[in-house]
Amino acid sequence: MELLSVQGLTKHFFVSRSFGGGKQILKAVDGVSFSIHDDKVIALVGESGCGKSTVARLVLRLIDPTSGKVTFRGRDVFGLDKKELKAFRKSAQIIFQDPFASLNPRRTVYDTVSEPLLIHSLSPRAEMRGRAAEILGKVGLGPDTMNRYPHEFSGGQRQRICIARALAVSPELIIADEPLSALDVSIQAQILNLLQDLRRSSKISFLFISHDLRVVQYFSDAVGVMYLGKIVEHATTEELFEKPYHPYTEVLLSSAPKIRSSHESHVTSHETKEKNSSLKAPLGDVPSPIHIPPGCPFHPRCPKRFEPCDRLVPALKERNNRLVSCHLWNPC
Repeated sequence: MELLSVQGLTKHFFVSRSFGGGKQILKAVDGVSFSIHDDKVIALVGESGCGKSTVARLVLRLIDPTSGKVTFRGRDVFGLDKKELKAFRKSAQIIFQDPFASLNPRRTVYDTVSEPLLIHSLSPRAEMRGRAAEILGKVGLGPDTMNRYPHEFSGGQRQRICIARALAVSPELIIADEPLSALDVSIQAQILNLLQDLRRSSKISFLFISHDLRVVQYFSDAVGVMYLGKIVEHATTEELFEKPYHPYTEVLLSSAPKIRSSHESHVTSHETKEKNSSLKAPLGDVPSPIHIPPGCPFHPRCPKRFEPCDRLVPALKERNNRLVSCHLWNPC
């Protein structure tokens, strides 16, 4: 059953030119569409600045869109009144990238976890501490942590507190915006396993935003690859990692670290090595979202570009039960 539907979502910001030269348009998100079903994880991946976090904030109506539509259980999120928006915020929660910045340093763990219960009137005050202790237990924290402050915890423990805060209202959807990137690698594995356990036990759907493809492969059911505010490829996780269609997706996957056995390294063909070498070659900087190149936005960096790429914008079309925006797969 469809939980969340995003259709043609667009967010443009007006940026001042230097020395009073008027305004320029920054296309942070430019016509993004996808959907999330019950008990599913959709990941958005791409380089920094491609618009992933802006999509997260738009979906939760933390910022208003330039155009487009977001529906949750069939209801238009941008058309909700104050009371309806409060109910939506109960059903959809967010986990931010930096656990320290997203916690109030003057509030105890108990204050942080109990606040959503108070706002949504989910527990009598007499039972509040017991309910907070129960929620903290779900993320591996004991009741002795409730009277402590964020600075007394490690980064991984702080992120567990943020997850507990999101879980307090029993949401149907959690938007995880780079929830692991501020943590050490060993702690990342613990938090990822925690999210996986919560998904299995609570059947929560996730919009998972990350640049770490190893994590995405482990945690997600489907992946949307973003580049300069657009989704350029969308496929199931298995299909995307087995055979990427878009050259940008190939570049992302080839740049992800891989551990090979000595036997695998020995049998790798010369042709495969040459292919990987060409994909890993320096592609130059990402163009500015203010000055997006004509034609395919990726063409100045694409190792497979050919004649129409610098003139015509490829449409996002279905190909073999997946979506791809590339002239190689959708010739004009």
